[in-house]
Amino acid sequence: MAITKVWVEEDCTSCGICESLCPEVFLIKDISTVIEGVNYSAYERHIKGAAESCPVDVIKYTE
Repeated sequence: MAITKVWVEEDCTSCGICESLCPEVFLIKDISTVIEGVNYSAYERHIKGAAESCPVDVIKYTE
């Protein structure tokens, strides 16, 4: 099943791991944000990798 939604919950530490793994989807400003309008299914492996690598477990997605 394809990823249809991606978000970052509160408590993001802006460590930059998500942006380094998938800059097409994640952008670090003051906190990590998700870029809107992206075809998330094209980056599914990278989104899941970013979520698994997040040290504070705040990257979420739905399939």
